Amino acid sequence: MKINLLTQTLLTAGLLLAVSPAQAETINLQQAVEMSLAADPRIKEREQVVEAARSLLQEAQGNAGWRISANAFIGLAPEVEGGFYQGGAFSGTTPRTDGDEINGISDWTHLDFALIKPLYTFGKIERYGEAAQGNVDLKRGELTQTRTDTVYDTKRAYYGYLTARDIRVFLEDMQDRLNRSITSVERNLKEESGESKQSDLYALQTARGLLSKYAHQARALEKISLDGLKVLTGAGLNSDLSVADARIEPVAFPQIELADYQARALQDRPEMQQLEAGLRARRALLAAKKADRMPDVYAGVIGQFNYASQRERLDNPYLNDSFNNGGLTPVVGVKWDTVFGVASARVNQAHAELEALNHKKAFAVAGIPFEVGEAYAHARANHDAQRDLAEGAAAARRWMVASLADFSAGIESADKVADAIKNYVLAQTEYLRTVNDYNMNVAQLARLTGELK
Repeated sequence: MKINLLTQTLLTAGLLLAVSPAQAETINLQQAVEMSLAADPRIKEREQVVEAARSLLQEAQGNAGWRISANAFIGLAPEVEGGFYQGGAFSGTTPRTDGDEINGISDWTHLDFALIKPLYTFGKIERYGEAAQGNVDLKRGELTQTRTDTVYDTKRAYYGYLTARDIRVFLEDMQDRLNRSITSVERNLKEESGESKQSDLYALQTARGLLSKYAHQARALEKISLDGLKVLTGAGLNSDLSVADARIEPVAFPQIELADYQARALQDRPEMQQLEAGLRARRALLAAKKADRMPDVYAGVIGQFNYASQRERLDNPYLNDSFNNGGLTPVVGVKWDTVFGVASARVNQAHAELEALNHKKAFAVAGIPFEVGEAYAHARANHDAQRDLAEGAAAARRWMVASLADFSAGIESADKVADAIKNYVLAQTEYLRTVNDYNMNVAQLARLTGELK
């Protein structure tokens, strides 16, 4: 069987794609956020929930339109021949009486229908429509909240990876320095030069053990954070993803006053938008439950048709033959279908749910400014702390370098070198962790105010 040129080309391209290695992708934080917002299944789930809420709104609004109810069937009826009068005559004075006698079976086709449009429902349709619209707005708020959570999670993975990577690189450098010192001490002890003591070796080995522990932990956190970033951005765990930043740096402190942050949170935060939408929905639902106790005014057309082929038609305007008849008429009517005790209970329930939501809003109005103030205070504290820690880490580095130099010259003991190394490791790792904490504090402020960046 011959393969044409196009098929050969496609097969060749497929093989090349199969054997070609995946191209490495380097992204910055903004790109990571955009990728996560586009790929997060939680966002897509919430979008479908919003669509479902819109469908409920359409359903509520659709109740104002035309509605039809119809029933049709084919059954059996007694066969009847002849007229209305005794003996089956078509004229006379004595009505026909056949009793329970059945002379045969006839087919029977039946159709009845009603085409109705509400004219006035005392606000039922309008109020249920407003409640459904409030539910749509509520679900939109949940979607926005999920988006802000995704942005926050992406920042946490991104900054967490940078922090773990910087700590790992730093600790590996310290391990190299320490290993060189240990090698020097071991050589001196072997040569019995008198420049080093056995206790010097033990002190340095102790410091190496601690450094190894922290380095292993940093490698694990680095991998976990990068894998989390791959999952959030939709790149996949097997992708070759890297970040553009060479190291973690503190972001600029927000140039917004705390009071402005608190006011923005009360206005723009997704939870507050959800509360407002929920209150609108509950108020409308309460009004709808009250309207449920009232009747509906409607207009329309109703009709009925019956036909039995084996029965003589009864043409008498004063008698109705349920097997052979037909009719159609326009109508205007009032329909009332309520159970007073049940309707009142539903009104009370809707009122209680509305009051509960009002209390929840009161707590949010009081609690959200406190929550924003708490995040702002943490951001300010960690901003100042990372600045001071940077100075402390620089001093600790100078201390370590001087101690290593003095140790090499034989004028400093190994335990002093180990102390200098430990303090430098502590100061530098605390600095990097504090920078990460500060950046996440700023991210939390953005999250609390509903920012999507």
